[in-house]
Amino acid sequence: MREKGRKKEDIFRDLSNFQDLDMTFDSGKILSSMCTKPDPIGMEAYKMFIETNLGDEGLFKGTSMMEREVIKSLGNLLNLDHAYGHIVTGGTEANIMAMAVAKYLFEEENDGIPELILPKSAHFSFKKILSMFSIKPVYVSLNDDYKIDVSMLEELITDNTMAMVAIAGTTELGLIDDIPCISKIAKSNHIYLHVDAALGGFMIPFLNYKNNNQINFDFRCKGVSSMTIDPHKMGLAPVPSGGIIFRKKEYLEKLAVKTPYLTKDKQTTIVGTRTGASTAATWALLNYYGMDGYKKIVMDTINLTDYTYNKLRTMNHVNVIHKPELNLVSFTVDNMDVDILQEKLKYYGWQVSVAEYPHAIRIVLMPHVKKQHINQFIIDLKEVLNL
Repeated sequence: MREKGRKKEDIFRDLSNFQDLDMTFDSGKILSSMCTKPDPIGMEAYKMFIETNLGDEGLFKGTSMMEREVIKSLGNLLNLDHAYGHIVTGGTEANIMAMAVAKYLFEEENDGIPELILPKSAHFSFKKILSMFSIKPVYVSLNDDYKIDVSMLEELITDNTMAMVAIAGTTELGLIDDIPCISKIAKSNHIYLHVDAALGGFMIPFLNYKNNNQINFDFRCKGVSSMTIDPHKMGLAPVPSGGIIFRKKEYLEKLAVKTPYLTKDKQTTIVGTRTGASTAATWALLNYYGMDGYKKIVMDTINLTDYTYNKLRTMNHVNVIHKPELNLVSFTVDNMDVDILQEKLKYYGWQVSVAEYPHAIRIVLMPHVKKQHINQFIIDLKEVLNL
């Protein structure tokens, strides 16, 4: 740290220089992120509550009240009448909380090494969880559609099975596991089931809304114990705005620790100090858009995803891995390794990611991406491939 402070104008000049090195969502060239440009309404609400700390919620009763309303709204969105949970930093923290609960429940009746049944398509946060909690992973194979092979689940269950994980919107392909079937298996075997719907949780309900073709993925499945849902993805809230929803209050209470010197006697979150600004932003956006508003946002995104899919699948040398279910498209090419292709696309300013399984270019069509961006991406891709 400097001995003497600097002038404000010099500091903000340097901040501007740092900012100039960042990519922007407005460019439309960020095709790798499941986050997007925050909505101005959410940003305004976020700034209003920037001083709040829900880790000491007795000081911020209004913000705490908003969080309860947000959790109720997210629970209703996921077909749960009485929801229990918190707005947290994101999907990783939400998944950690769910697995902590599952382990506490397991240890009440078992003294063996806990085992977690999860698919190869699970988010990398589960690798952190396995290490943090000393949990043995039991990976279930994927079927030809890159979803959990449900026919394999029963034989993987042992006396030490702590929990199962299913995905509603896989990170690499945006696919939805057969959660109704997985739920039945979990319930019949009295196993905790967590659904990671960090992406799909804020998309599928709006695809279902006013639609006879329902995708069943949430608490309507009686075996589902908890769900991750991220407002800072398709909910357009600022980062960090994640969410964890539990079916039962007793699940959330497993995380309770005493906080004798604060205004509340206990906390049921992983972190202590916790901004209320994320809650305020999410509350504002849920009220501003409503079901109809989010339906339009999601459908615009799905339509652009379909447009991108159709453009790519008609290109020579391009092999699209799977027809999109949500807003991801992954593909390989015949004449180039995908890692090399990723680097070549960076030369044109495009930020795409490479999926591990399958090894493919992965692009995410979030609301900041527009049709004109995809048209330019296709032009640049053809040039890279010498088409």
